[in-house]
Amino acid sequence: MSKLTLSMLLFLIGHILIWFQLNGQFRWPWFDKNPHILAIVFGSIISYTFIYGTKYCVEHFDGILWPGRFIGFALGIISFGILTWQFMGEGINLKTLTSLILATGIICVQLFWKIS
Repeated sequence: MSKLTLSMLLFLIGHILIWFQLNGQFRWPWFDKNPHILAIVFGSIISYTFIYGTKYCVEHFDGILWPGRFIGFALGIISFGILTWQFMGEGINLKTLTSLILATGIICVQLFWKIS
């Protein structure tokens, strides 16, 4: 597995965990009643996913930080949209769809636009 693929996978896992950590309180009573457990357990795991995701992304881009930031941001927007639709029933309207397309565009710019 390439460093970029591993980085994107870690970012995606981190954002999915963040979604459940922050929004689970609106869906499941256990999440609402246990914020300290969520903060400690999820917080630790989430931190490691982003620490290593950033490390591998920076290594892939030869020490440059910006591509990882944009890729992580865009993956967060995409995962948030999908999870919110799936678990909360909030549909994707034209405004949200446009934002998701733009987030995908951000990922593509970072992956395919080579700097000379």
